[in-house]
Amino acid sequence: MNMTVELFDSIINTSQDCVFWKDSERRFLGVNQAFLDFYGFESADVLIGKTDEDMGWHNDPEPYKQDELRVLKGRSTYKVHGKCIVRGEERDIIASKRPLYEGDKIVGLVGSFVDITDVLRRQKRSEDQQAVYTVEKLRRIHFFDKLLDETPLDEVLDPLTGIISRMYAINFVHSLISSGTPFTFAIIDLDNFKYINDTFGHEAGDTVLKAVTGSLAGKLGENGIVGRFGGDELLMIDIRDTELSAKQGFFKDLYENSGVLRQDVSLDSGSTFVTCTAGCASFPEDAENYSDLFALTDKMLYLGKNKGRNCYAIYRADKHRDIEIKKLVKHNIYDDMIKLQKLFERGNTLRQKMRSVLTFLTDFLQIPDLYFADSENRLRSVTDEQLALDVSDITELGGEDLYTSSDISEIEKKCPLLYDALKSRGLSSVMIIRTGSGEVTDGYLICGVKRRFRIWQENECAVLYFLSNLIRGYLLLSEKH
Repeated sequence: MNMTVELFDSIINTSQDCVFWKDSERRFLGVNQAFLDFYGFESADVLIGKTDEDMGWHNDPEPYKQDELRVLKGRSTYKVHGKCIVRGEERDIIASKRPLYEGDKIVGLVGSFVDITDVLRRQKRSEDQQAVYTVEKLRRIHFFDKLLDETPLDEVLDPLTGIISRMYAINFVHSLISSGTPFTFAIIDLDNFKYINDTFGHEAGDTVLKAVTGSLAGKLGENGIVGRFGGDELLMIDIRDTELSAKQGFFKDLYENSGVLRQDVSLDSGSTFVTCTAGCASFPEDAENYSDLFALTDKMLYLGKNKGRNCYAIYRADKHRDIEIKKLVKHNIYDDMIKLQKLFERGNTLRQKMRSVLTFLTDFLQIPDLYFADSENRLRSVTDEQLALDVSDITELGGEDLYTSSDISEIEKKCPLLYDALKSRGLSSVMIIRTGSGEVTDGYLICGVKRRFRIWQENECAVLYFLSNLIRGYLLLSEKH
């Protein structure tokens, strides 16, 4: 049977998919009835000869334009998720497009899409119904059993994450103290959360928060509750793990085994690796009232941040009683640089100068030693004068002045000599700064820690980069003399 115009129109206009076809300039040539119904048009005359940009259907039209330009070069697309504005409302669609040919020449494109907005909304409602805390779960805890007799569940929970809101989490802490019930109190901070929001958007930030809080609450189970202190800070009240060994085991599991406080979170635009920093103390072993307990826990959180984040710190009186929190809070970066410069000026030789700054850097970066690769690409140590390891492939890192790695296994294939040298010193996370100017390299400044996944902060990188410039200046003066 020959395909007549009437038959083609009948097939196209009985389809529930919205179908359209365009010329090589992306201008509409025609659409089917489902397309007209979707946008509320009586006739295709309002869009013939116009582009999507002319119609104003997208908040950001560029991705859709580029998508169609690729189709006009011969590539087809299939079930691509997008958004469009329909009568003032943003709708979710899935679209497919392919080129139109006349002989061997591409003369336009044809496409179709379906509206999936209602499907996504139903999925979201279904996900929301899988609440972290339900009335049934919370009534197993005496405090919340009484509370829910008088207070709606929605008021008790944080509206975004579904965990306990700040006020009721803290009230729960006070109730445990009043009853003399031992528990561990933890504050957990999501590392570099602002970066996630700025890079992926606030919806992605919300996704990350919900992923971490949901998995943390699931791991804790009936042994306590997780609450939202505010922003990206969480509270955890654990009524099971109050002995030191139990706390160490639980936090080790949260970080290393269960993928709770270190986890990959899937986002619409890909995925991101999320880490957290935690500090904790216990009642009544460490403190007998809320104010003191909070102060100790907060101190441990700052200690964890001072160690490079992505770790936990458990309060122990014999180790942490005399630590002042003001010493844990980062100073003004310029003050740190001035202090570093004064220490550097004390020594006569480069090794003496490096020894002078090591004490400051040990406190600032929580590192046991400082390394440098000299002009012969031998790894030297400030504390071990005999060390001279071949790291000649360090140049394979590239021409970047600053290189950071939270796991040195990343460089094993590219720089096996450097990897072996760092591994022999027990280092797992490193920061490497090139000293030199332009294409001239004088050497490399290297610091590292044994712990994997240490997150190197901007202020730390800036201070080490400043030190590398001091070294560069010293070497230039030495050459002149």
